[in-house]
Amino acid sequence: MAQQHILQVSELTKKVRFILESELNTVWLCGEISNFIAASSGHWYLSLKDQKSQVRCAMFKGNNRRVRIAPQNGQQVLVRAKVSLYEPRGDFQLIIEQMEPAGEGLLRQQYQLLKDKLHGEGLFELHHKQAIPKLIQTVGIVTSPTGAAVKDIITVLKRRNPLLKVIIYPALVQGEQAKYDIAQAITIANQRNEVDVLLVGRGGGSLEDLWAFNEEMVARAIFQSTIPTISAVGHEIDTTLSDYVADLRAPTPSAAAEIVSADIDERINKVVELLKRGQFALKQQLKRSSHLSNTLGHRLSQVHPEQQLQNKQQKSDQLTMRLQSLISRGFNQLKQKPKYLEQRLLNAAPTQTIKQHQQQLTQLKSQLIGAQQRLLIAKQESFSHQCEQLHIVSPLATIARGYSIARDEQQKLIKSIKDISVEDNIKLEVSDGIIAARIIAIEKINAVK
Repeated sequence: MAQQHILQVSELTKKVRFILESELNTVWLCGEISNFIAASSGHWYLSLKDQKSQVRCAMFKGNNRRVRIAPQNGQQVLVRAKVSLYEPRGDFQLIIEQMEPAGEGLLRQQYQLLKDKLHGEGLFELHHKQAIPKLIQTVGIVTSPTGAAVKDIITVLKRRNPLLKVIIYPALVQGEQAKYDIAQAITIANQRNEVDVLLVGRGGGSLEDLWAFNEEMVARAIFQSTIPTISAVGHEIDTTLSDYVADLRAPTPSAAAEIVSADIDERINKVVELLKRGQFALKQQLKRSSHLSNTLGHRLSQVHPEQQLQNKQQKSDQLTMRLQSLISRGFNQLKQKPKYLEQRLLNAAPTQTIKQHQQQLTQLKSQLIGAQQRLLIAKQESFSHQCEQLHIVSPLATIARGYSIARDEQQKLIKSIKDISVEDNIKLEVSDGIIAARIIAIEKINAVK
């Protein structure tokens, strides 16, 4: 006999948890709250029970933030949860993901199931929708004859278009009998076939109040209607299955009335506009017809024999005048030709060329003389300037300003005391003569620091 594997407790709880979570997955459960605890961590811990059993539950803070109610012991709720096992203690438990009051929660669950069913059958598809007529003369209303919705609808219709005919198909819109009344009223309206569009709806209320318009019987009656239907149930935030099945959804009954009733003033303005457009089109047509008539009359006159003869005569006169003009112009050209040739001969004569060359020679001679004079003046000015510069640097000019030039006996310039000695004879050249001198002493001058 093969030895069986002996499980650890933790292995067993892990296996059981895996089986529970993989097999059951998510479940919906209705029960009464007991042992409710809101932990400091933000998580909720509670038990759900009925008359025979109870189960431990946990709802983590990430999910319980979305709960719209304050859970209390003894409260009936509907929850969506995952089946699991708390391994440390081996306790079977539910992890709650969603919680609602039991009554409303069950209705929402039924709503979702029926919505999925009808959607799967294609009742919501756009290609099934009928277009709402643009020109509506009679409006049918399926609603309570004493409710606020029918009063709002009639008020809007009278204000916007008093000419509209209204037929009310009375029906209960709340309670168990409402779904039969609404479906029957829709069927009767289709059998009579006396309205252009059918409004189906009521005023606002709770989910339970509007539930008749979530019934499958009502949804199928609206879908099977050959008369275009507009669903007008509750307020803008309310959505029923009738809204999905109907050919058009209006957010409120009053809005539905506005959709089916074009403003009478708007219609009058439209008729006036169409009348103006018709008058303008008629005027344009008359104008085009008149223009066409004038064009055809003109074309007819052009092909008349008398008109053609006049045209031929006029063309003959034009050709004659052109011929006379050509002959006259040719004759004038022949008269002018000898004068032209004579002028060309005069222009080509040597006398004229010689005269032109002489004028050019005289002009060039005058330009040459002028250039020589300008050059001579420029040279004279340059020579004078150079003389002035030479005089400025001349020793004679230096002497004339009171200075003298010293030379030794060999006529060399004395520039420093190093060039002479005591008892040497020197000559000093001043502005008006030469002075002979002997050196009796030499004194050195210290350079200025």
